[in-house]
Amino acid sequence: MIAQLMEDARKIIFKIGSNTLAGKDGKINSAFLAEFAEQSAALIKKGKQIVIVSSGAQVAGLSTMDKWARKKDIHYRQALCAVGQVELMGAWRRSFNQYGLQIAQILLTREDFNDTNRTLNMRNTLFTLVDEGVIPVINENDTVSVEEIKIGDNDTLAAHSSILWSADLLILFSDVDGLYNNNPKEFSQAVLVEEVHDIDEIRKSITIGTTNNFGTGGIATKLDAAKLALSYGIPTILTDGGKFRCIEALANGSQKGTVFLAK
Repeated sequence: MIAQLMEDARKIIFKIGSNTLAGKDGKINSAFLAEFAEQSAALIKKGKQIVIVSSGAQVAGLSTMDKWARKKDIHYRQALCAVGQVELMGAWRRSFNQYGLQIAQILLTREDFNDTNRTLNMRNTLFTLVDEGVIPVINENDTVSVEEIKIGDNDTLAAHSSILWSADLLILFSDVDGLYNNNPKEFSQAVLVEEVHDIDEIRKSITIGTTNNFGTGGIATKLDAAKLALSYGIPTILTDGGKFRCIEALANGSQKGTVFLAK
């Protein structure tokens, strides 16, 4: 099923979470970015179009500004994201430049999706960039976001972006293989749910844990994102982005995940 979805989709959105982007030292994992860029370039050569929703601004900020690591004040958090966003985009740019590809940064808030004119402009910009062979890298604008305008997690941002771009497929990369009936990091007998057609129903039969180390969202936000994407007919895959050559593995059917499909 996953391999078929990858084959059929022309427009793919990849959401990459902080735990996928960060190495064991808590800094940006350059090896992952290089591998991801190589595989993405191969997809583009096959005629696919891609958009990336990338977390990691705060992780990149912390790796650059260690002296702010323990500061919890909102102004320092936003300042960290301002520093980190530069580092994050620089890392993405270097990775894709090796394959002759350019990236573009798009920073959004919830208000952007609630305003008709902004939404139209965002959509036009996305289409223009992709049609010209540029890879948009989308993130929430954490430097200016406050609770009233904050989306809150990049799973939801990715779902909104997939709708905005009329994507064929949304892939949520996490640090687990997919949706389990229980937390696989705590329960060795947890069972992977490989296909979901009714998200409201599956919620009743699984145990949803808390968020992980670096990220702002857990399984609950991923279910919400998948439900939102599915409401517009966009199938969603939840899988482990940390696996070796994960895009190729998904395309050839060797990597597991959870597929969310319309009823």
